[in-house]
Order: sequence, then structure tokens, then C-alpha cells
Amino acid sequence: MPTEPLRVRLIFADEGTFHAETVQIAADRLEQHERLIDFLREDPGVTRGIYVDFKRLVSAYVLDPDE
Repeated sequence: MPTEPLRVRLIFADEGTFHAETVQIAADRLEQHERLIDFLREDPGVTRGIYVDFKRLVSAYVLDPDE
């Protein structure tokens, strides 16, 4: 049975300005990777569903479920 998706906050820098995006990812697939960044770059389920501009990405972290 799939687990609830995790919400991940991505922070991007664009010419001195920062903006945040929140995406949902499969929690059970994250466990297969050592780091969150590896999951975002390598997991086919992520790369098929969202585009992440890694040149502008400055931070990525899992949000608390209560936020």
C-alpha cells in the first residue's frame, strides 16, 4: 500500500531573487535513496512528474506534515 506523499519545499535563486515551490513526492520511494537531492535527480517517478532546474536550486527539504 502506498504511503502518503511527502511535501518538499524547493528554493530557487533567479538573478538575486529567491522563490519557493512546494511539490509532492512518494515517501516510499525516497527511502531508496541516500539523499533527497539524489532522489530528485535520479528517481524516474520524480523526473517524469516534475522539472527541477538544478542550476538554480539552492535548497530542498521535506516539510513537516503539520505545516
